[in-house]
Amino acid sequence: MSLLGSIVGKILHPFGGGTADAAPSSTSGSSSGSAGSSPASAPGSAGGSGSGEAVDVEAVLTSLAEKTPQKLDWRHSIVDLMKLVGLDSGLASRKQLADELHYTGDKEDSASMNIWLHKQVMKKLAENGGKVPEDLKN
Repeated sequence: MSLLGSIVGKILHPFGGGTADAAPSSTSGSSSGSAGSSPASAPGSAGGSGSGEAVDVEAVLTSLAEKTPQKLDWRHSIVDLMKLVGLDSGLASRKQLADELHYTGDKEDSASMNIWLHKQVMKKLAENGGKVPEDLKN
């Protein structure tokens, strides 16, 4: 599974109840839910059911952040977002995510890449059925 597929799956389908078409169209990897370290569903989220109701991404991530002893700024940091959903947030993983999302900037400028990655991940969550506040997509 792609890193993006893992992120989308852990947030929108925390119980592995659905698949996310989060991989860029040029990537042939399929995405499926992961049962490994799936986060608990936040109140008001669709929780992996096929109800067709949009998953409140902000509520899911806020709920996860409240349950972790670490202070993670998932609203602004791709590193913290990845940590929150239990994924490796190291530079190599972020560069892999940048490749999946077709980042054309300088991957050695990690600050700019990280800002771009966070915005792209939020947009992909919205494209895959997540309810994402506008300020997190822009």
